[in-house]
Amino acid sequence: MKVSVNVTYKEDPETAGNVSSRHVKASCEEPVEAMDSQCPGLTGLRNLGNTCYMNAILQCLCSVPPLVEYFLSGKHKAALNKENGESAAAFGCLMSDMWCGQFDCVSPEVFYLLLGKRYPAFSKRTQQDAQEFLISVLNELHEALKKSSKRRCITDAKASSGSVSETSIITELFEGQLSYDIMCLECKATGDRPESFTVLSLPVPAKSPCSLQDCLKCFFQQDTLTWNNQIYCSWCGTKQDAAVKGTITKAPQIIIFHLKRFEWQGKHRRKLSTEICYPLSNLDLAPYSSLLACQATAYSLCAVVNHSGFLDDGHYTAFCKHSVTEAWYSFDDAQITEIPSSSVQTDTAYLLFYASQGLLCTH
Repeated sequence: MKVSVNVTYKEDPETAGNVSSRHVKASCEEPVEAMDSQCPGLTGLRNLGNTCYMNAILQCLCSVPPLVEYFLSGKHKAALNKENGESAAAFGCLMSDMWCGQFDCVSPEVFYLLLGKRYPAFSKRTQQDAQEFLISVLNELHEALKKSSKRRCITDAKASSGSVSETSIITELFEGQLSYDIMCLECKATGDRPESFTVLSLPVPAKSPCSLQDCLKCFFQQDTLTWNNQIYCSWCGTKQDAAVKGTITKAPQIIIFHLKRFEWQGKHRRKLSTEICYPLSNLDLAPYSSLLACQATAYSLCAVVNHSGFLDDGHYTAFCKHSVTEAWYSFDDAQITEIPSSSVQTDTAYLLFYASQGLLCTH
C-alpha cells in the first residue's frame, strides 16, 4: 500500500537530538480505514524506508496497557535521566501522538534518528531483525528511566552486605528470572546459576504443526553439556560433563517469546515456516516455574509480530489487541485493519507478547 505522507520539521532532522516527536506532523492522504472517528491507539506509522521492523515493534509496545499508562501519565518525565534520555523522551511523545486520537498516521522519524545515534546499526535504513531492535529499545528505555536503590543481601547468619539494584518501568514489566540447576555428571555435585531475561528465545521443533507448549518444552528440557561446553567442577577440580535444566523463578508481568525461525544450515541461513499454534488466553507457565513464580503464570496474548517472506526481502507486521475495545487489529505500517480473533493465529508469528491475566484485570 502506497501512502503519501507530508512531514514538516520545525528543525532540521539532522539535529534531531534537540527535537521531540511532537515536532513531526504527519498526515496520510489515504485513510486508515473507514471509521466514524479516529480511535486513540489506532494510529499508523510511516515507513521511513525498510523500517517495517521498527513500526511493528513500536505498535506492540504501544499496546501494552501499563506501559501506555506510564508514558501517557507523564511519569517518565520525572524518571528521565537527562544524560541519555532523548530517545525515551521521543518515545513518550510518539506514544502520546499515537494515543491522542487526532492522527491516522504519524512519523516515527525523530525517535528513529535518536535511537540510531545510540545504535548505529539501525540508522542505515536497511532491513533489520525485529527481535534485535526490540531488545535495543527495551535496553535504551531502561537506561534512560532507571533508578538505583540499595538492598540488603544476607549472606550468612553473621554477616550482611549491600548491593545496588537498578529498576525501571522496563524491569518492572518485562524482566523475569531464570535459574539453571547444574549437576556435575562425575561427582553429582549441584549448583545453580541465576539469569535475568526480557525476551525468551524458543527453539522451533522440526515437526509441523507444533504448539507453543512444544517450544517451551524444548527450551526447558534438561540438556547435557559436553566437549567444549563442559563446566569446571570445583569439587572435581577439572572440567566435567554436566546436566543443566532451567526454571522460571520470577515470572514477568509481560513475557515476550522469540520464535527462532532463522537458523544456520551449513554456511547458509534459512527460515523455518513451521506452523506454531499459540493460545490467545490461559497460557500456563506453571510447568516451567518454581512455586514462588506460580502466582503470575497465567497469561493472555496482547500482541504479535509477524514476519512474512524470505530473509533478504521479508516484511514485518503486527497484530495488537486494543486495551479499550478489546478488538484485534492488524498494523501494516500506515495501514490498520480490524481482524477477527480467529485471524490472530498465523504461521508467520515471530514474536509473541503475553500479559499476565491479573495485570490486565487491573487496567
